[in-house]
Amino acid sequence: MAAPEKARVRYGEPMARHTSWRVGGPADVYFKPRSRDELVQFLQRQPPGTPVSWVGLGSNLLVRDGGVRGVVVATAGCLEHLRYLGDGLVEAEAGVPCTVLARHCARWRVGPAEFFAGIPGTVGGALAMNAGAFGGETWQCVETVETVDRAGVVRRRPPADFHVAYREVRGPAGEWFLAARLRFDPARPTSMDGVRHVIQQRQEKQPLGRPSCGSVFRNPPGDFAGRLIETAGLKGHRIGGAQVAEKHANFIINTGGATAADIEALIAHVQATVAAVHGVRLVPEVHVLGATVETAP
Repeated sequence: MAAPEKARVRYGEPMARHTSWRVGGPADVYFKPRSRDELVQFLQRQPPGTPVSWVGLGSNLLVRDGGVRGVVVATAGCLEHLRYLGDGLVEAEAGVPCTVLARHCARWRVGPAEFFAGIPGTVGGALAMNAGAFGGETWQCVETVETVDRAGVVRRRPPADFHVAYREVRGPAGEWFLAARLRFDPARPTSMDGVRHVIQQRQEKQPLGRPSCGSVFRNPPGDFAGRLIETAGLKGHRIGGAQVAEKHANFIINTGGATAADIEALIAHVQATVAAVHGVRLVPEVHVLGATVETAP
């Protein structure tokens, strides 16, 4: 392994440093590539069967206290190429923060893209779950995506290669998102005021001052997860250091010292309580990664 690349490989890296909940055990191997070529070469060297996980800004992600086996590829702060190709077409790599995408769309006068300012993650994460906010969804803008597999093979794929639904995307197995070409409309330009309004709405309605993952549960058809949780009497409910936020019930915050086990137990308690009160089984939109801590008998 070349010396510069080796410097970006860490062993036993605490994932609490890289998740917005500030919890999570160590990753066996944590790799932050400097470039696409370096990423491809790194993937090609991994032994067959080595698990590979991808992390962006660490939002919408719960890493368990036992940590992550195999390799974690971190795209935040890299894979941030973003450019306007003309005629409403934008190319964005997986590590581009969604808020940055929204601001650049306003600068380029294409849209509507204000809703991206309401997504607390990267383009790669938004592609992986069809993230959305304020009435917009990621895949409504997708023209093509680029993926990479563990052999380092890069492919460009159309949306037809994927099953896309509300907060759900399924595609070819063993491939991860590298980039997307997003189609916007120059006749419906994004405004900087609109981007600021979305950010202000997030600040006013969501508990952004405490560690959280964003929305924990998908909204069920015709309703809102936050309303169901609140009317089930769960605002403020705590397990350990994890608490259902008082400001917005579809957020779980780390009040300080929470473990991933606390958060996961609170998620399960909210699901069970809402099911008992309302007859609705809430589906988490947060992705759970890693192993639980084994305890002695």
